[in-house]
Amino acid sequence: MTPSLRAALNPASVAVIGASENPDKIGGRPLFYLARHGYRGTVFAVNPRRSETQGFPTVPRLADLPVAPEAAIVALPGEAAEQAVAECALMGVKVCVTMSSGFGETGTAEGRAAEARMVAAARATGMRMIGPNAQGVANFGTGAVLSFSSMFIEEPPKDGPVGMVSQSGAMSVVPYGMLRARGIGVRYAHATGNDADVSVAELAAECAADPDLKLLLLYLESIPDPAPLAEAARVARARGLPVVALKSGRTAAGQQAARSHTGALANEDRLVDALLEDLGIWRAEDLRGLVQATEIYLKGWKPRGRRLVAISNSGAVCVMAADAATRLGLEMAPIAESTRAAMRAVLPAFATVTNPIDLTAALLTNSALFSQILPILAGDPAADACLIGLPVAGAAYDVNAFARDTAAFAQTTGLPTVAAIPQRPVAEPFRALGVPVFETEAEAVAALAQVAAHHERMARARDGAPSRPAPPRPAHMLNEADSLALLASAGVTVVKHRLCGTADEAVAAMREIGGPVAVKGCSRDVAHKSELGLVRLGVRDETGVRQAFAALRDVLARHGHAFDGVLVAAMAQGRRELLLGAHLDPQFGPVVVVGDGGKYVEAMPDTAVLLPPFDREALLRALRRLRIAPLLAGVRGEAPMAVEAFADAAVAVGRLVLERAPRITSLDINPLLVGDAGRGCVALDAVVYEEGPGA
Repeated sequence: MTPSLRAALNPASVAVIGASENPDKIGGRPLFYLARHGYRGTVFAVNPRRSETQGFPTVPRLADLPVAPEAAIVALPGEAAEQAVAECALMGVKVCVTMSSGFGETGTAEGRAAEARMVAAARATGMRMIGPNAQGVANFGTGAVLSFSSMFIEEPPKDGPVGMVSQSGAMSVVPYGMLRARGIGVRYAHATGNDADVSVAELAAECAADPDLKLLLLYLESIPDPAPLAEAARVARARGLPVVALKSGRTAAGQQAARSHTGALANEDRLVDALLEDLGIWRAEDLRGLVQATEIYLKGWKPRGRRLVAISNSGAVCVMAADAATRLGLEMAPIAESTRAAMRAVLPAFATVTNPIDLTAALLTNSALFSQILPILAGDPAADACLIGLPVAGAAYDVNAFARDTAAFAQTTGLPTVAAIPQRPVAEPFRALGVPVFETEAEAVAALAQVAAHHERMARARDGAPSRPAPPRPAHMLNEADSLALLASAGVTVVKHRLCGTADEAVAAMREIGGPVAVKGCSRDVAHKSELGLVRLGVRDETGVRQAFAALRDVLARHGHAFDGVLVAAMAQGRRELLLGAHLDPQFGPVVVVGDGGKYVEAMPDTAVLLPPFDREALLRALRRLRIAPLLAGVRGEAPMAVEAFADAAVAVGRLVLERAPRITSLDINPLLVGDAGRGCVALDAVVYEEGPGA
């Protein structure tokens, strides 16, 4: 932990600049919290009109303090806030929490300039600044609550193993409130505001190093630089600490709202997905998803796989659990015949002993069924997780015994075991014994699926992150021949072809390649040849080649485009046209795009993005998420396609753009023709843009 940010989480002394006697004001609430939550450091208040504020000694100016505080809170408006930040820096304050608003988040030139001056003043002396427009930071392990949020009054704090770090003030405390309502303790609730200096990712890395933390939650509105987030993820993975992030701005409207909220830069959403997957961070869909699996994470379970066993006294719950499992990528584990035989000896004949296991209403008359069935199931190696569904219980059911049996099963097997119980009185004995409880089987299965998939993601995560490239210089387009040559040098199989400057050369090329051939106009000025009629397919004889050569040269001349020659290429055969491309993103660097190809790619996009470097397995996982995935695998008796060859081509493109970054600004292979498995794939056309002047 760096000394300056240590001072944010556990300062030896704090000064509140703009201190107020009223605990309901921004300058008064931090003082109230510091006194209320057991902060043991020294507290100073700064207010020119008071000598004491809420019991704390008060001085007129920061310079009147006997020593420089480690941390300072700025709760002043406008220019006074800017001046206070500069004074903190000059005095030797280590970290300044600037709660004042009206800066970069306004989007005005004046606001951005004032924010930049504050950052410059802080960095000139090595002081770190959280904010501006920050709700503040809170550490309930030390009582250092440097925040003005009212949530800590509504939901009294309790130290615990969860940390929350957010750009948004509200989103730092709403998850806190949801967790506290469930009885879960939260250690950190940090909000960084505009991220002008200290970022969410930097603060997250500091929290991730806390050995007592078992789960770290993040709310992000932008990722202007992936490197700090990658470092936070690395620190977390080194401890086996799961990180779950809610990244807003999935839509254009959401991205615009994020810009107006914190002055943040919006990121293309699929790149965010790719980055978080690479870093081993789970991305939540919404606020409920951010906290839904918390109880499972806190158990420290590490699922071995995705096989689920479900047990219920309701056939409907069994069916819905199986539906949810299938939808979320869990497998209903086949139970061994010996296990089923042992259960049949205990259960009534009308019970179901396949998975899901339906105990039926017999549980009402025989509460011992749980204690008899669970030990039998514990000896079966099929399951990686277990769901107990009790939609109806209560009077006449030995609920306490059910809870004890379930907790003992989880303890004995080490399997992630959860319960789906909508009735609160029935759920409480389970919760009291540490069994994670959800209202519905769908919620329980979703949480189990998330944790299982998250641990898989953490296991394959990589260190490092894409670095932000230098601003690109003007780029020029390579013609098709040069583009194909570049790809071939990188290891991508390209169609057999010849670039011809004369009609005689074109005829010779056709004879060498063997007809029929494709004849295409080649120009460094034209990316989409079909739109200008620059493609002739199935040309079979010398006359056709000569006519095509003359016609294509005339088309280019008529439109004023450079004539680099005519490309004569073999007519390739395959199963499907796929897209493989890359571009240089200003925040994420090189990005590779894969997906369905052909002329409808813009109208009906079906693509995925990856951040190089990646391997074949990562690419195959991306292909399995496409809508066309079943077609690639083979349907209705068709053979599977050569997806491994396509994956190898994509890996080669990723390696090429990474090695030549930032020179290659864009690359497009469309189509890349894929054949049957074992027959490979071939690039039929390509366009590459490179930095620098053209030829």
